[in-house]
Amino acid sequence: MNLSKREFIQVMGAGTMAGMSMGSFAEASAATASNGLYDIPKFGHVSFLHMTDCHAQLKPIYFREPSINMGIGSMEGNLPHLVGEYLLQVAKIRPGTAQAHALTYLDYEKAAKRYGKVGGFAHLATLVKRMKASRPGALLLDGGDTWQGSGTSLWTNGQDMVDACKLLGVDVMTGHWEFTLGMERVKEIVEKDFAGKVDFVAQNIKTSDFGDPVFKPYVIREINGVPCAIIGQAFPYTPIANPRYMVADWEFGIQDENMQKMVTEARGKGAQVVVVLSHNGMDVDLKMATRVSGIDAIMGGHTHDGMPVASIVSNKGGKTIVTNAGSNGKFLGVLDFEVKDKKVSDFRYKLLPVFSNMLPADKEMDALITKIRAPYESKLAEKLAVTDGLLYRRGNFNGTGDQLLVDALLDVQGADIAFSPGFRWGTTLLPGQAITREWLLDMTATTYSYATVTEMTGETIKTVLEDVADNLFNPDPYYQQGGDMVRVGGLSYSCNPVGTMGKRIGDLRLKGQLIESGKKYKVAGWAPVAEEARNQGNKQVWDVVETWLKAQGGRVKPRKLNAPKILGALPNKGYAA
Repeated sequence: MNLSKREFIQVMGAGTMAGMSMGSFAEASAATASNGLYDIPKFGHVSFLHMTDCHAQLKPIYFREPSINMGIGSMEGNLPHLVGEYLLQVAKIRPGTAQAHALTYLDYEKAAKRYGKVGGFAHLATLVKRMKASRPGALLLDGGDTWQGSGTSLWTNGQDMVDACKLLGVDVMTGHWEFTLGMERVKEIVEKDFAGKVDFVAQNIKTSDFGDPVFKPYVIREINGVPCAIIGQAFPYTPIANPRYMVADWEFGIQDENMQKMVTEARGKGAQVVVVLSHNGMDVDLKMATRVSGIDAIMGGHTHDGMPVASIVSNKGGKTIVTNAGSNGKFLGVLDFEVKDKKVSDFRYKLLPVFSNMLPADKEMDALITKIRAPYESKLAEKLAVTDGLLYRRGNFNGTGDQLLVDALLDVQGADIAFSPGFRWGTTLLPGQAITREWLLDMTATTYSYATVTEMTGETIKTVLEDVADNLFNPDPYYQQGGDMVRVGGLSYSCNPVGTMGKRIGDLRLKGQLIESGKKYKVAGWAPVAEEARNQGNKQVWDVVETWLKAQGGRVKPRKLNAPKILGALPNKGYAA
């Protein structure tokens, strides 16, 4: 891709997230604010709309962005590892505005009450229709993690989200958590529900026996007379981060060489614009952009990074735009290309926050959501307790929502130590809100959420923490294979993110006493990836936590975060705790 001198301005974020500072719109009515946020001038010949990581959230929610998202090595101090004011400075967005609230944790409770909930497919549908009306021919791309993350998605085997995405008008999709429904279910949806409507693409999934492609690696769609290729990049470490038995016949991986082959092949077939729809995670996308040439843009997901400005990466073939559109349906990315002489000459990128009180609900989508939820509404709405403190998940080390889970596991399972996976999905509750069964499932709903109790030696506990820390903080993005750090209850420890493998975790203590390497401890956890776990008769984690919630006398006190002591990596612009 060849860019004009606008490139520097784009990198510096002069356009801001919605093309203007919120300015006079900050105190305006919802209708006026909507005009300020969403009236985006059309640009160029080709447009892509991008959503990712909605995690089956059909209704508007609260979602607190992280205050800790540390970058290590070459990633330190760079997008996406900027939080709070550091991110706003790069994007040139005023604190206290609607955009600032959408992008950061700053003054979260106050801002959430002021600006309301975000996302919701009925409100997203309104925005998609608005953008498609102003950009005829625009394609809607879904980066995956769509069919998992809620009670209705779990109970309908993903059908709720399949139906909603078809109505939303998704054109092309790739995946990750989709695969935890199992190979047969994924193929059934792709071959039946999506046939002739949605293209599911993934260049990096092949059969284990003969290496044949499982899905189409790419599609070429014509937009206003311009042939455009969309290449799929599914989450490369699915068999590691999730149970292997769920995708037993498929091989994944990053597969740069095959990606280059697909880019070259698509160009050879006449594609003038090449976009990769990725679920790599943004750090991996940034590295891939240096290694594979001929890609105009990588529109990424997995790490839930809402990026208000595009990153531009140089490679031997030119330059590649890298973006990421956040999570939970709270953002829609809009990427416009100008095409001259059969190649991209310029672009505009905006990240639009989806505020449910600024976008009216689309009637058709709203009716579908009501129909989907009707059989489950009373079960979802049951109040288990009321929270006195803010409950959230996202962050490198811990969140109060996960603290609630490990506190419950410790009490109910009678364990010394509790682990909760470093999942990035999960919604937020404000102080005074009801903890419903729906919120509990938003935090725990997977197809393998068994609660476990295991005896582990002190040495094994340290090894587990070291392995997860390496997945998160390895300076080479291609070795970052999971989510955030495992959340820990009962055990205190220190973490040096810039340490080497096996030397990041230290000072492990239980009730103030150093744990002993050879001593065995009772460890509670959930979501085991081992196949045998599904046949052991263990309760689902939401049942265990529900028991605890109902024993709290109606109210849950604010959770005290059990976070590690950070050594050797501060100050860091991705750390604002």
